[in-house]
Amino acid sequence: MIIFPAIDIRGGKCVRLTEGRFDAETVFADNPVEMAVRWAAEGAEFLHVVDLDGARAGQPVNLKVITAIVRAVSIPVQLGGGIRTMENIAALLQCGIQRVILGSVAVRQPELVKEACRRYGSRIVAGIDARNGQVAVDGWGVSGGVEAAELASQMAAAGVERIIYTDISRDGTLSGVNVEATAALAQAAGIPVIASGGVRGLEDIEALQAVQSAGIEGVIVGKAIYTGMVDLKTAIRAAGKEVV
Repeated sequence: MIIFPAIDIRGGKCVRLTEGRFDAETVFADNPVEMAVRWAAEGAEFLHVVDLDGARAGQPVNLKVITAIVRAVSIPVQLGGGIRTMENIAALLQCGIQRVILGSVAVRQPELVKEACRRYGSRIVAGIDARNGQVAVDGWGVSGGVEAAELASQMAAAGVERIIYTDISRDGTLSGVNVEATAALAQAAGIPVIASGGVRGLEDIEALQAVQSAGIEGVIVGKAIYTGMVDLKTAIRAAGKEVV
């Protein structure tokens, strides 16, 4: 199982939100590039980056910082936040992003997702962010009008090869991963799922490991590694990987 350190960017800084609320922000670092280098040095094999400003604006905003991250590390980077056109996707992949995460367009423009999968295959990831099982869009501020499991099945049918599932009510709260809902979504979709939201300790990683056969490919860890509640190297080992 892969541990994905999260780097959420707002205003050029590395931050974490609580339950996706922009009025509940904690700044953890002024330089996201330095954090990327640190996590890579500690053994991360993949970075999860979110352009929070882009999610609200409906188009990528922090491109300068994101490009600097890609150039500073030798491990792959996946990016989400405001990616809503084929032009956005092409530009980001060209600048070195390994995977782009499509969230709002998965609900509103499923044909665009299908075309992106046709062109770019496994480099396209669907981001399904839900509260109480209902999908949210536009930086989590608007209901998408569809259940998470239903959207997961639709995305798999459209050609998406993996999904990131975030339980918004737990994101940034250190309240524990919603293991049951994540496993159920993976089974409904029939494709690998990366868990996100609420990681507070190694027990969450171990719980996801226990249901890995349901299709859990990895977990995104954010606030827990920034506050020191989880040591990244220890988490990677707990996920069954060697740390050099």
